[in-house]
Formats: sequence, structure tokens, C-alpha cells
Amino acid sequence: MKVNDDFEARAAVHARDIDWVPSPVAGVDRKMFDRVGGEVARATSIVRYAPGSLFSPHVHGGGEEFVVLDGVFQDEHGNYPAGSYVRNPPTSRHRPGSGPGCTIFVKLWQFDPEDRTQVRLDLFDPAPEAVPERPGVEMRTIFQDSRECVSSAFWHPGASIFRRNEGGMELLCLKGSFTEGGETFSTWSWLRLPPGTALQAEAGPEGAFLWMKEGHLRFVEKELAALEAAAP
Repeated sequence: MKVNDDFEARAAVHARDIDWVPSPVAGVDRKMFDRVGGEVARATSIVRYAPGSLFSPHVHGGGEEFVVLDGVFQDEHGNYPAGSYVRNPPTSRHRPGSGPGCTIFVKLWQFDPEDRTQVRLDLFDPAPEAVPERPGVEMRTIFQDSRECVSSAFWHPGASIFRRNEGGMELLCLKGSFTEGGETFSTWSWLRLPPGTALQAEAGPEGAFLWMKEGHLRFVEKELAALEAAAP
């Protein structure tokens, strides 16, 4: 399966406008943003767990990164309420599910194969801090290594945003709205810009709270090669 698989092109998806697709597990549905592969895939999706749904235990051969959008995500390591950010690196194992139900934004097979860094934190605590050289912008780095920088950001209402983009960028609007390229992005809208395409955006009247990832699209070919090598 291929969805938005041209990583040299801009891609935008508004979750409200696309249908849920059932997964192989009862009670677990997906909205696919980008994807290369079958059930084992390099993928970016929103996944919805119905109350009481449960996946079988599995190992993340290519790593898993997710943000809990609503409800409570659960596994044997703990409970993760809305606002939780988790990185489960390659070789990590768990049994995910949700008693009360939840929705998560999740990225699979987008890690360095040697990465073993586990991260579990709250996107909202502490809050982003003002960036002096960028009026109207508050940011907090939540993960950074030689490949990428992941952050949470708040753009003040009406703020004009310009950001150079040498290594590729993704944004997920968590609250509020922004416009880019004549297109409005609201809650659970996603934007991917290829390396070399600068971000030029404007925050909406209520501002915008965002999850952002930068630099990682330089490594797509390596991720796809690792995925192909691991495929059964």
C-alpha cells in the first residue's frame, strides 16, 4: 500500500475529511496520512481504539512514536492520557490497548535502527517558552538527536511564521488553526513539507498548538531499506 509516498512533495491531510479504515484488530481503526507497506509499514496515521480494545503483544522492529490525542492509551508499562508523547525505539515490546478508549497520532518505522532511547512525557508540562528571535512563537524541544528535532509549539493568534526547512518537516495541529499555502489546518490536520521547502504560515484567531518534527525526511530511503530488509 502507498499513501502520500512521494517524500519530495508537499502533503496535507485533514483527518476530519477522510474515513476510518479497519485494522486487523477488532475495535481499532485508522486514518492513514502516509504509508509505504502492508501491515508492516513505514506509516503515519491516526489510530482509534474503541473502549476495551487490545492488540496482541508485539515487537517494534522499526520503532514507534506517538501522541495521545484523546482518552487514555494503555500498555503494561503504564497509562498515557491525552497529551502524552511516547517513543518506543526499535526492539521495544508491548501490548497496547485502551480500557476507556483513545485516539493516537502514531509514526512507525521512522527510527535509526540503532536507536534505543525511550521517551515518555507530557507535551503540555512544562509549557513551551517564548522564542526571543521569533515574535509570537513559543516552543519546547521534547526530543532531539543527530537525525531530528521533535517539539511542541504554540503560535500566538495571527502570528506570521517563517521557518527554514533543510531536512524536511511535519506539523500536526493539536488545537486551534493555522493557514499555509492558502489552506487552513485545524484540529488533527497534518502537513508535511519536503527538504528545502520553507514553512510560511499564519496562526488562526485562536492561535495554534502543534506537534512538530524537523530534519527526519533526509533519512526516508534508509528507513524504507530497513523496512524491506525486515519484511517477511
